[in-house]
Amino acid sequence: MTGTSFAPAVPWGDALGQEAAVDALRQAASDPSKLTHGWLITGPPGSGRSTLATAFAAALIAEGEHDVATMKQVLAGTHPDLTILKTEGTVIAIKAARELAARSYYAPSLGRYRVIIVEDADRMPERTSNVLLKALEEPPERTVWVLCAPSEADLLPTIRSRVRTLRLRELETGDVARLLVERTGADPAIAEQSARHAQRHIGMAQRLVTNDAARERRDETMRDVLRLRGVGGVVDVASRIVQVANDDAKALTAERDEAEQAAFMRSVGLADGAKLPPVVRSQLTALKKEQEQRAKRSVRDGLDRVLTDLQSLYRDIVMLQLGRETDIINSEYLDEMRRISEAKSATHTLTVLEHLSETRDALGHNVQPALALESLLVTVITGRKP
Repeated sequence: MTGTSFAPAVPWGDALGQEAAVDALRQAASDPSKLTHGWLITGPPGSGRSTLATAFAAALIAEGEHDVATMKQVLAGTHPDLTILKTEGTVIAIKAARELAARSYYAPSLGRYRVIIVEDADRMPERTSNVLLKALEEPPERTVWVLCAPSEADLLPTIRSRVRTLRLRELETGDVARLLVERTGADPAIAEQSARHAQRHIGMAQRLVTNDAARERRDETMRDVLRLRGVGGVVDVASRIVQVANDDAKALTAERDEAEQAAFMRSVGLADGAKLPPVVRSQLTALKKEQEQRAKRSVRDGLDRVLTDLQSLYRDIVMLQLGRETDIINSEYLDEMRRISEAKSATHTLTVLEHLSETRDALGHNVQPALALESLLVTVITGRKP
């Protein structure tokens, strides 16, 4: 396969494999006649929606392609004319949308434009979408909105009609592996494995290639399920999967939480271990509360990653049952998957895949994880949903 070329220079260097989208956004940033004030960037998870949105913001805010210092400040997320709305919850709160809409009417303070990026715009319920609708209908001349979502269908028609859509292409495994090698200096074999296991999701692939423990946790879970022989082992395996998800969540959030708290202490001029004034104590308590909510969300995300990995495993098994051995995601377990594919029917495997999808949905609605996983693993053994 011919590798995809990287986008040129700052700020487009990380926009892997999206040359058509980069070209459209570069032209829009440099030519006002090609600029619209509302954009929607769509693509599958890991395709680089947020990366491209931030690169576009850098090009819009900077004074031109020579203004590298400004572009780097935007890419670092510290420029005052860039606002990025992220959510650690399952939906974007209406209060956050109102604050964002109000901010959109401020003139840019330093750059050419004020840019507002809404990551995961598909998490806006209808009431929240309606708050942003007026700001999108009547944007100030120097404000640009960039929404990111998996597909156009994830947003209300009234929102879609007021933005220009750019659809990102799905990357190849080789493209992502090459990016990992160039970014991290990783061994090419581990980079290829990480890209394959992450199903070309750039962020997850980068975490796998740089984190031995994350790779080991994934391998442990896959082998636990592959070795499962009877209903008697279901409770133990389900418990270990939940523990793996918790361990993964702690690893992801602990370092970030510590850095945020240290930055907060510096911002209020206090050294570590100093006595906190009451007003600062309440602010720190609020920060810790936000971090606790994020940690809960991170556990759900960890469980979802495990289920996504298991979906890839049973997708491979059904491919083998249909006589296809190309494009196998989990080739490290080929012998075990062949054994299961010969012992079970394709109908059995499709039932497992169906239950996997249902379990992912159920966990998104706060079903007790251990019970949901036990039910799923019974289906893995029997081919029937309890």
